[in-house]
This record gives sequence, structure tokens and C-alpha cells, in this order.
Amino acid sequence: MPSSPLLPACLVSALLLAAAPAGAQMANTPGKPAPEKGSTEKSSPDKAVPLSKGEIQLSFAPVVKRAAPSVVNVYASHVEKRSARSNAMEEFMRRFFGEDRPGRGPGGMPGERAQRSLGSGVIVDASGLVITNNHVIENMNEVKVALADKREFEAQFVLRDPRTDLAVLKIKSPADIAPMPIGDSDHLEVGDFVMAIGNPFGVGQTVTQGIVSALARTQVGSSDYQFFIQTDAAINPGNSGGALVDLKGHLVGINTAIYSQSGGSHGIGFAIPASMVRAVVETAKSGGSLVRRPWLGARVQTVTPDIAESVGLDRPTGVLVASMQAKSPAEEAGLKRGDVILSVDGQTVDDPEAFGYRYALKGISGTADLAILRGSKRQTIAVKLGPAPETRPRDSLKVRTRTPFAGATFVNTSPAVSEELQADLPDEGVAVTAVDEGSLAGRAGFRKGDVIVAVNGVPVASTKDLERLTQRNPGLWEVAINRGGEVLTSVFGG
Repeated sequence: MPSSPLLPACLVSALLLAAAPAGAQMANTPGKPAPEKGSTEKSSPDKAVPLSKGEIQLSFAPVVKRAAPSVVNVYASHVEKRSARSNAMEEFMRRFFGEDRPGRGPGGMPGERAQRSLGSGVIVDASGLVITNNHVIENMNEVKVALADKREFEAQFVLRDPRTDLAVLKIKSPADIAPMPIGDSDHLEVGDFVMAIGNPFGVGQTVTQGIVSALARTQVGSSDYQFFIQTDAAINPGNSGGALVDLKGHLVGINTAIYSQSGGSHGIGFAIPASMVRAVVETAKSGGSLVRRPWLGARVQTVTPDIAESVGLDRPTGVLVASMQAKSPAEEAGLKRGDVILSVDGQTVDDPEAFGYRYALKGISGTADLAILRGSKRQTIAVKLGPAPETRPRDSLKVRTRTPFAGATFVNTSPAVSEELQADLPDEGVAVTAVDEGSLAGRAGFRKGDVIVAVNGVPVASTKDLERLTQRNPGLWEVAINRGGEVLTSVFGG
């Protein structure tokens, strides 16, 4: 683990300000040498290096004026109603400790307890849709949105997508709002100027500027789809959900995490690319409350230098098909174990994270063309796009009895559950989908994605089996767990 921990951008902050001045001149501008004959250098009509002191002194203010009104502050809270018994104790404590002691509800009202969260968001549609980070509003049941002009609106939750760490809200009374156009993050290049706009430290809307310092960053940890834009624009706590903006004033990313020991900006911030943001927003606009993604039904792994040499690649690239599920789109399309997938609809992929990201963007209708290497031959295979099937009811079970399973949530396995957990799960079994922090299950070592095989020698095929077995306490619990294909057996006290 690197010395500087990765922090969510609610520990993020910020603002990336930067841009190449509007109207900057292009490739054959006087003063810039033309590419030599035979050069492979390509010029972009929207990008140019400053050529004079005057150009360097140009202001980014016009871009900020276009983009800033679309960036909002998000104030979320979780208000918990307390029981009559708790209210009586609250009144008893009030008599001895006074009206203003910590722990009272909003406005000093007894009987309520509130948790609060502060972040940023971006208006992305004239109907009042606001995109933000899921971790800003996670576990919250009330939310307000404050615009740059100080107007405040109550908002409702439209969609939460923990797998991308994105969420969509809707302003209830959207009047005279300014949506920000969603740009094309696939056209970003390292070195491009960008701006970050958000509400760092809760001080109010702020803009910072920097450049794109890396693309396709993986292992960042705040999303299942690891494919982040890295920037050196200052990002600080409170900027989670804020906008990463290009010089056209278009949204190219949602700031989500920083690399920091102190919680402040160290010049390494991460943003979710606009292409993923667009997919989530389109789902919300179509009325969906759940982002559905295509199912391949195959497990892929990194192509190492040794594998690349063995299959005739001049460098490690693509992903190796390690296994496939029966009757999956991958099997039906003719994909085989040992194939190397090189691209998805023409977009090259260099690792499993890049493949997962590109494939997830394809939607759940139509086909995707996978360029593969099989043996020494390259070919293209069309894979039918569709969601993973729910072959049997999940029958979710939250164990509350005092057993080693207490505090964990279990569901029946299916291809849909396997896809969501990003794991190869058996067709019949019970999988762990969540483990409460500090719970007995957590202390026992259960993990998300574990599959319960047997309890005290009795096979577990469904959550009903597990529920029945946890109704009695045998004193000792012998539990067989399938974790990543390896069956582990542990014994716990009653």
C-alpha cells in the first residue's frame, strides 16, 4: 500500500481550473514549426501550446463563467427517529445536562438524531438532474442542493450506483438552472488543461486549475470500474461530486478521490470519466433506478510478459480469457478459454480493469465486437449484449440471531449476483453480499463474495437452508466457505 492513503473525495475537493485560451491558434499558426514531412504527429483543432507571453496571460474566466453555475453544493443528512423510551431518557438527560448538550436532533428537537454529509454535484439536465458521488449521499435520507447563486432546493434520490460511486438527484423546483454539457472523456490526453469546480472544506464554490497527469488509472479503490482520470488540480475534502471541466466548459469527469496523508491536496486527484457518468445519467433520464450492465459470462486475467511471449504478442496487452460460464453470451459467441481479447468495439484494453470499464459502457442491447487473438490468428467476435439473468429469487437474508453469521447479508447465487460481486460463483449456493462493520460476522472473518458451502456438515443451497440452520445454537459452528474457488473450513464458538 502506498505511503499516502487514498481518500474518498468527500475527501475530495476541488477544482481543476485550466484551459487553453479560447481562440488559441492551431497547428499551422505562424511561429510554430510545421511537422516534418513523414512525421506521424497529429494536430487537434482544439489544442495548442501557448506561443507568446500574451497568450499565457489570457484568462480562464470565460470558461469558469460558463461552467460554475452548473456546479452545486450537496447537503445530505440522515435523520433517525427515536423510540418513546429513548425520548423519555432524552428528557431525563436534558434536566441534568441542559438544552444544548450534544446529541439532540435538528433545532434541538428531542427524539431525533442526525448524521450529515457535505459534498458537491453537477446539474446535467434541464429537468433538474444532479450527478454527485454515491459516498456523499450514502445512508442519507434527506438532501438539499444549493446553487451557485445561493438558491436552495430540496432534492429527491433518483438513482444510487455504488459500483461506480455515482448517484443522481433531482431538484424538486428547477427554475432557471444551467445544466453542464457532458463532454467526451475518451478524447482527453495527458497534458490537457482542466479545471476543478466544487466546495472544498465547505468554504463555498472554488475553482482550481491543472492538467491531466494520467489516464486510465486503476486500483484507486472507490469504484468497481477502475478507470480514473488523474489530475494535479487541487482537490480537497468537500469536493466529492464536483466537476472536472475542459476548456470548452464541458464536464469530463466527477472528482471522487484524492491521494493524501493529511486529507489535503498533494497534487494527485482522481475523477470518474464522463463516459461512465453519461451512462448513469442516461439510465436516470429513462426512468431507471438501477444501472443495468451487460453480462459477458467469462472471467479474464492480466496478460503477463510470459503469456504475451507464448501467444506471439510483442508486448503485454489485452486480457486472457481464463474461464467461462455455461450458456453465457461469451460461450454462445464462440469465445474460448485461452483467447486474448485485444479491444472492445475498437477501443484497446490493456488489463482487466480497462476491459471491465469498456464493456460496461456498451449497454444491454445490440452487440459488441471483440477483437481477439486465438493462437496466431486475429479475428473479431460479435457478443450479444444483455443483462445477467436472475435464474432464481435472491431471497435476501440478514442474520440477526447470535451466531457467527450475525450482521452479514446473504442471497441466493445467480449469474446476476456473480456479475454484481465480480466473482465466479456456483449456480447453487448462498453468497455474502455485505458485512456490517464490527458485527459478529465481521469479527469471524466473513467477506463480501464468500459462498457458504455447508454448516456443521449440512449442505447450504439456499438462504432458507441457512436461516433454518441458524435458528438453533449447537455450541460449535463448523462452516465451509468457498472463497475465490478455494474451500476453507473454520470452527467458531456458539
